[in-house]
Amino acid sequence: MADAHSRPLIVGIGGTTVAGSSTERALDISLRAAAAEGVETLAFGGEALAALPLYTPGAERTPGEAALVEAIRAASGVIIASPGYHGSISGLVKNALDLIEETARDERVYLTDLPVGVIATAYGWQATGSTIAALRSIVHALRGWPTPLGAAINSAQCKFDVEGGCTDAAALGQLETVGRQVARAALRDHQIRWAA
Repeated sequence: MADAHSRPLIVGIGGTTVAGSSTERALDISLRAAAAEGVETLAFGGEALAALPLYTPGAERTPGEAALVEAIRAASGVIIASPGYHGSISGLVKNALDLIEETARDERVYLTDLPVGVIATAYGWQATGSTIAALRSIVHALRGWPTPLGAAINSAQCKFDVEGGCTDAAALGQLETVGRQVARAALRDHQIRWAA
C-alpha cells in the first residue's frame, strides 16, 4: 500500500510482437520522461503482452495476467502505446486492456480518476489520429482522464535507435510531454491525498 513517502507508480502498456518495435521504443521514451519527474515506472512491453492468453472472464489468471492486473491496481497513472493497425489499436494492446475488467469490483474501479497518456504509432499519418481517438474512447470507458496531449508518431518519418533516441525532435517532444503530463498529474494527486 502506498504511503506519503512512496513514489507514485506509472504503468506503461504497449508494443508489438516485434522486439524493439517503434511502439515500444516510443513508450520507453515517455516512461523515461515520467521517471525524470520523480515517479516509479513499470513497463509491460510487447513480449509481456504477447504472452498473455486471450482474455476470458472468470478464468484462472496466469502469472503474467496477475502481474498486469496488480500493477494497474497499484498505478497512479498509465501510459498506453499502440500501433495503428487498420485504423485502430492492435489486438495485442486491446487484449491487455481487457484484463482491466478484473478490477470491476475493486474499491477503485478500472482506471477511475487516473491520468492516462496515449501514444499511437503508424507507418504514415492516417492511422495515428484514429488510433489516438480509439485509445481516448477506451480510457473514457475505463473512467480515466486522458492527458491533454496524445502523441501521434509517424514511424515512416521518425526513426528510433537502440539507445532510446528518436530522429524527429517534434515526435520526441510529444512523447516526453505525454510522460511528463501523466507523472505531474499523478504527483499532484499524491501530494493532495497525503496533505489531507
